[in-house]
Amino acid sequence: MNQKELVKIFRAMGNDRRFAILKYLTINKDLTVTKISEFIKLSFKSTSRHLSILLGAGLIEYKQVNLNRFYFLRSDLPKSIDGLIRTN
Repeated sequence: MNQKELVKIFRAMGNDRRFAILKYLTINKDLTVTKISEFIKLSFKSTSRHLSILLGAGLIEYKQVNLNRFYFLRSDLPKSIDGLIRTN
């Protein structure tokens, strides 16, 4: 992983709402935008923007099932980043 990728990851994780999303996804494996937005108490649109940033940083992925997208943490996250999310 190069410096540019690391900066993108840490910027994405540096926001309280996005970090809360990551923490929530460690506990609840596959979640829709609706469920995530209820948890972080933010609108669907704002939650979607945060998820887009996390996707761009390569921290999460999604699977499409009919009309729903289910978001989850990438299974191949480096252990150091996964550890940061799970321990804080």
